[in-house]
Amino acid sequence: MSVRKLKPVTPAQRFRVVNGFDAITTDKPEKSLLVPKKRTGGRNNRGKMTVRHRGGGHKKRYRLIDFKRNKFDVVAEVKSIEYDPNRSAFIALLEYKDGEKRYIIAQNGLQVGQKISSGEKASPEVGNALYLSKIPLGTIISCIEMSPGAGAVIARSAGAFAQLMARDGKLATIKLPSGETRSLLTSCMATIGVVSNSDHQLLVSGKAGRSRWIGRRPRTRPVAMNPVDHPMGGGEGRASGGHPRSKNGIPAKGFRTRSKTKASNKFIIERRKK
Repeated sequence: MSVRKLKPVTPAQRFRVVNGFDAITTDKPEKSLLVPKKRTGGRNNRGKMTVRHRGGGHKKRYRLIDFKRNKFDVVAEVKSIEYDPNRSAFIALLEYKDGEKRYIIAQNGLQVGQKISSGEKASPEVGNALYLSKIPLGTIISCIEMSPGAGAVIARSAGAFAQLMARDGKLATIKLPSGETRSLLTSCMATIGVVSNSDHQLLVSGKAGRSRWIGRRPRTRPVAMNPVDHPMGGGEGRASGGHPRSKNGIPAKGFRTRSKTKASNKFIIERRKK
């Protein structure tokens, strides 16, 4: 993984930092795993804008990702490492012995030609998916399920990882990227290794136009609005806007919105660090 700082040949390029794409091996995706992706522009089924600051952007096709890794005990070969416009991490194209192809989230260190597998018999090596009951304690993991068989939902973005800390009966304790420590059933699956493209956080777009290409529209500062438009708007002169809060009036800093009666609260051992 590497990043490149561009020469300041234009004002936009002066601060631009781009991905080196060293790990990418092809720029042509697998056609059988592509599906159309419709844009909403932040509108609901009646055409009313329900989410602000969305619209435009480059057309994309969605890559079907195998988050469940449920093709057990069948060896697959990594055919390519590819860029995915729908996520920050890179993806890997697998071809199984029976000829089936699937995309997975690529881990750091995954190489073309490498053999990987999933299931109880898989060894705890980078790219392999195992049950939490079979992973050695202290192992760095990613793409973790919260419910058995539901598919990975935790630690899927670029550079993300968690650590398996302990096991007690049917529950395993993992430390999440946010700093939260929580319990999960040992029958949940996880992938060994850190998610690829860990340099993603170092990128600098360089200009506002790149946000438009991604599909983000301009955002007006709440302090610059009128009181009718936002709780932080109005006031004589350049008023500070008062306490930071959303357009609906919900405080933005330090205000807890998690339900005290949420069923999964009992599985959280230590809350995330502020």
